[in-house]
Amino acid sequence: MRWGLTVPLTGVPLREHKALIGELASLGYTDLWSAEVAGADAFTPLVLASEWDDKLRLGTAVVPVHTRGPAALAMSAAALADLAPGRFVLGIGASSETIVTGWNGIAYDPPLARTRDVLRFLRQAFAGDKVDGEFESFTIQRFRLEKAPDVPPAIMLAALRPQMLKLARREADGAITNWLSAGDVKQVRAELGDGKELAARIFVCVTEDAEMARNIGRYLIATYLTVPGYSAFHDWLGRGEALGLMRAALAAGDRNAAMAAVPVEVIDDLVVHGSADDCRAKIQAYVDNGLDTPIIATLPTGDNLLDAARALASRPS
Repeated sequence: MRWGLTVPLTGVPLREHKALIGELASLGYTDLWSAEVAGADAFTPLVLASEWDDKLRLGTAVVPVHTRGPAALAMSAAALADLAPGRFVLGIGASSETIVTGWNGIAYDPPLARTRDVLRFLRQAFAGDKVDGEFESFTIQRFRLEKAPDVPPAIMLAALRPQMLKLARREADGAITNWLSAGDVKQVRAELGDGKELAARIFVCVTEDAEMARNIGRYLIATYLTVPGYSAFHDWLGRGEALGLMRAALAAGDRNAAMAAVPVEVIDDLVVHGSADDCRAKIQAYVDNGLDTPIIATLPTGDNLLDAARALASRPS
């Protein structure tokens, strides 16, 4: 069974992760996954981890397909695959219009086509082929990696709804999702099918102060689940009605009312909280429902997140 952790931990400088990463494998962790929003980029934490540990599988969850040119993305991935041969997974995804256009000033091409085209380009590039020709969303002229990876990385897609999950089933090595409950895993797995890896980032608050955890959850849910892609995801999962008051309040410009309108049941479904033992049991429920790789994302509660990561290990010290 796989057991993953998201890095960097919130508020912990990258340089202070060395000791933790060096002991993760002995604690039962198998995977280390980065993220890329507005903090560290997806690759740098894993480059450091490749030097601090030689056992963990390293994955990006995820690199946006719009914010780097296809060749630049292939070069970064090939370099990390060279540092950690056979244990690097490249997770790519469409991200959001806010990140792509609002923060990076790049046109948000149709996400399904762009993701598919980047996936196909990367397959050719990692094989050492010269890529030369038109894709639906871009044209490549005579690109070849100077050194293709000896072991091409697996490629997984960020996927929230049936079309992207089906693309992952057809052409990728698996799918990565987040903001779902343990019960939702079965619905996602049914679209992805058997035989493909399913990974999910699971947000975890190690605290027995349920109200603190729920307040953190309210803020995050009102921030993330109103983004169009996540909103559509939860409509598909059947939460549209439960989130209706939150959406209406946010549309009216009242963020405080939006947070107050998030139902407690939704928070408890989507944010794992409780003692470390309780949290591990709840994460295991995702696995029992068909998740291959839980990717724990520890949420700050005021306690030391390095200690929280150790406590959430499958074999805690």
